[in-house]
This record gives sequence, C-alpha cells and structure tokens, in this order.
Amino acid sequence: MNLKTYAENTWCPGCGNFAILNAVRKIFEKFDPRKIVMVSGIGCHGKIVDYINVCSFYAIHGRVPPVATGIKLANPELRVVGFAGDGDAYGEGLEHLLFAAKRNVDITMIVHNNRIYALTTGQFTPTSPEGFKGKSTPAGSPEKPFNPLELLFAAGATFIARSYSNRPKNLRMVIEEAIKHRGFSFVDILQPCYTFFNIYDFYNERVYEVEGDPYDRKAAEERIREWDYNSDSKIPIGIFYREEKDTFEDGVLVRGRKVDPLKFLEEIV
Repeated sequence: MNLKTYAENTWCPGCGNFAILNAVRKIFEKFDPRKIVMVSGIGCHGKIVDYINVCSFYAIHGRVPPVATGIKLANPELRVVGFAGDGDAYGEGLEHLLFAAKRNVDITMIVHNNRIYALTTGQFTPTSPEGFKGKSTPAGSPEKPFNPLELLFAAGATFIARSYSNRPKNLRMVIEEAIKHRGFSFVDILQPCYTFFNIYDFYNERVYEVEGDPYDRKAAEERIREWDYNSDSKIPIGIFYREEKDTFEDGVLVRGRKVDPLKFLEEIV
C-alpha cells in the first residue's frame, strides 16, 4: 500500500525526520489506514502529516495531546498517533502531555527531540544541554535540561520508550509496539537537526539498545535515569517500561457509547 502524498518534502538534507517518516509509513502499512489519524503540532516535525496519506489534524503549539484525546473519545476505534517536537511537547505543551499520561488516554505520542527550536533557527528547549549556544543563548544556556522520560514515568504513562533516528530497526520496533499498546504510549526519539545542532557523532558513540523485562518498574526507573540529557554517559534506547491497566476511555465510554457521568457511577457502584 502506497501512503505517499504529492507534497514536496522540504526538510533539510540530513534531517533525522526522514528516518521517522520512513519508519512510520512502513508501520502504518500494517494497519487499516482508514482507521489511523495523525495529529501534529508546530515545528519541523509537523510536516510529517503532509507526507503520509492518512487523515490528519494540525494542532496549535503544544496542543497535540488534547486534540488527540478528543479524537479518540469521539471514535475509540481509531488509532490516534500524535507527533510533536521537544519545544512543542516539553515547552508549550508540557501540562497537556503530563495529563494525557496521567489519564492513560489510549493514544501514542511520538516526540521528535532535536533539542532545539529548529523551525525558528536554533533557540534552546527544555532538553537542550547546559551551555548550548543558539540564537536566544549566544553565551550558552545556563539551564540544565530535564529528563522527559522521568517526567512521563512519574505522570503515569503506561508505555515509555526512547529511540534514535539513526537506528532504523530499533526505531520501527519501538514505534510499532507503541501504537499496538493499549493505553498512553510515549516515545522520545533522538532526532538530530543537521543544520542547527548536528550531534550525530555524539549519539553514534553512546547509543546502545536495552534488554530486560519492561514490566519491571524498578528496573525501568533505573534505565530511565541512566542518562540525564546533559551528560556524556552511555544512552540507552528501546522500550523501558510498559504496564497494562484501564484507559481513560474505559471510564468515560461504555461499549463505545457516551454515557451520563452520574448514570455511569450508578452502574459501577
């Protein structure tokens, strides 16, 4: 099945987004494209919805999770996959991301993490390393980055993973498993910006694939904290954590139909 569109691709040569696009296209071919909806935010990542021939929705900056949540509640049979950048998801939209994880909405959130605002030519984001020099921090950023996996783990995400755009096999495996997971799936993809922050060599020397039981919560916490997005330590990629539990839709919908909250409570008490 050909899911390509007529849109001209305008990403910079060498951009890590190309690998994500190719992986997502191949994965979507395994599902019914009529039951897939893509939601994107604002940033270079957002163009991905122009290049894949499935239903899509452009959200405003940081609002991918609430839009994706609304689509899922309106039609629970859809596979809803959100795409956001690190500035989009971890800056403007962090509260929405955390609450979607807390609620365990059955959506997949894929974050293209190039650790800068690439579309606006290189300002620092919440995951930029300390000392990053860009348009907004010419003397170097004084801030340390946070670890988004640790935040989403604390918020209650039931699927947490990290991958790297230059490891295509791992990338496809992680994204496919995230989409199959029933519940809130979070994938942070290390996606270098070749134009404004080329750190391919840095990742190539440090990335390795994790092994072990992703259902082990204590082990997952250790793997998640192994790299803090600021150090020169080894960088694990793969599925860190997964858990099976009721989704947000289970509490709002009954057998696919909307119910009055008070009547719903009467039914379950």
